[in-house]
Amino acid sequence: MNKNWQKLIRSLQLKKFRKKEGLFIVEGRKNVLELLNSDFQTEALFYTKEFAEENPKRLSFLKCMQEETSITNLERNGSLKSNNQVIAVVKTRDNQLDLPGLTEVTLVLDDVRDPGNLGTIIRIADWYGIKNIVCSPETADFYNPKVILASMGSFTRVKLFYQHLDLFFDQLPKKFETIGAFMEGKNIHDYAFNSPSVIVLGNESRGINPDLEKYVNERVSIPSFGGAESLNVGVATAIFCDHFRRQIKP
Repeated sequence: MNKNWQKLIRSLQLKKFRKKEGLFIVEGRKNVLELLNSDFQTEALFYTKEFAEENPKRLSFLKCMQEETSITNLERNGSLKSNNQVIAVVKTRDNQLDLPGLTEVTLVLDDVRDPGNLGTIIRIADWYGIKNIVCSPETADFYNPKVILASMGSFTRVKLFYQHLDLFFDQLPKKFETIGAFMEGKNIHDYAFNSPSVIVLGNESRGINPDLEKYVNERVSIPSFGGAESLNVGVATAIFCDHFRRQIKP
């Protein structure tokens, strides 16, 4: 791995360089194997001898720069403390939301800043067959290495779009029911979901921005039976997705 590639890979841990280069990194065997089966364009692949021996056919059909390197190089230049397999340099996708193409249910994230939470939400969406997530500009960057890692490969199947949410709701067709996750509202256990729907989840500590409340048709809450002050946004997302899917099959 020459110095130019090392410098580039290290720089892609920062959002400003990912945006400038139009590139991001994917690390670890699980995520990279998912990547190679997706429609993302891989620009370069750096892997250990072990990875090459385990995946000879995949590598032979891959049309990008490839180089075998050491575990030390992977760990020194990547974001993982322990990476004994592979790092990929990948092109980012265009951020163009197809509103007419939205079906069934879309998740909307308002200011969800923790990369681990965002990666978990992507994984949950994938589990429940949800293909699109719309994010406010303040939400964690999809291409953050921590987001990609936490998604466990689901980043290849779920599309994220970033835009100001008031503009999104102003353009959203009236046929969509907009459901907001609030501390107080209709009990989710008794709520009848409809399709198509938009489910809005807010900031980990502050909830949904008051400026967006006017767009919410239904305020829905997850009832508490104990003393915890609130739920993690990833956990809340899973509960909402599960209740939706129990009523609306894909």
